[in-house]
Amino acid sequence: MSRTYRVGLIVPSSNTTMETEIPAMLRAREAVLPERFTFHASRMRMQEVTKEQLAAMDRDSDRCALELSDARMDVMGYACLVAIMSMGLGYHRQSQQRLRAVAAGNGGDAPVTTSAGALVEGLQAIGARRVSIIAPYMKPLTRLVIDYLENEGIQVIDSVSLEIPDNLAVGARDPRAPAELWKRLNVQGADAIVASACVQMPSLASVPLIEQASGLPVVSSAVCTTWSLLKHLGLERRVPDAGALLSGRY
Repeated sequence: MSRTYRVGLIVPSSNTTMETEIPAMLRAREAVLPERFTFHASRMRMQEVTKEQLAAMDRDSDRCALELSDARMDVMGYACLVAIMSMGLGYHRQSQQRLRAVAAGNGGDAPVTTSAGALVEGLQAIGARRVSIIAPYMKPLTRLVIDYLENEGIQVIDSVSLEIPDNLAVGARDPRAPAELWKRLNVQGADAIVASACVQMPSLASVPLIEQASGLPVVSSAVCTTWSLLKHLGLERRVPDAGALLSGRY
């Protein structure tokens, strides 16, 4: 009999994609591997992707971890990449440690990943030292992402910023749009492409299309978060049609 794992999702209140793409990947995995998953979310208020709202939202993440720990999660994922990155270089480590301590203090200890930390770890896992990225953010926030990745030893050689401040508008984008957008990137010398440096910007349908067209490994924040959740659970990191990182090789 296969085990069922509880996945806790710490989600911005206006995010509509994390609870779509991450379950979609793990449901696809259920078609080929025995483990099963249930999904449980707690939300932090955030409507516009500004530094002020991101900081206020991050302060709310402790409450979310506490709430989820009441239901005894097996793993938790914090899904707002730029919220973590806007709090300072390397902040994902501090956030993950603090949220795990909050859960443990309530008797519900569970490993915690953040989409920011997962993107770093996922790119490192495939050996990507030079990347090109697509982001929905205003250019100053994209710059934060670039600085954060470069502080972790990952050079960003080019980026596309869609400059959409409204988080609902980001989530309403066509998941196949990145399959065209990537053509605006300079990928000369890149080791990988980040199809969406934002868990809210849909891109799962584009990941295999960009890989096929570019010949490069392609990840997204959601793909990397799924990879990290599986890693923390000690499970095989394999999901059909989700790109190289989730091929089972890493």
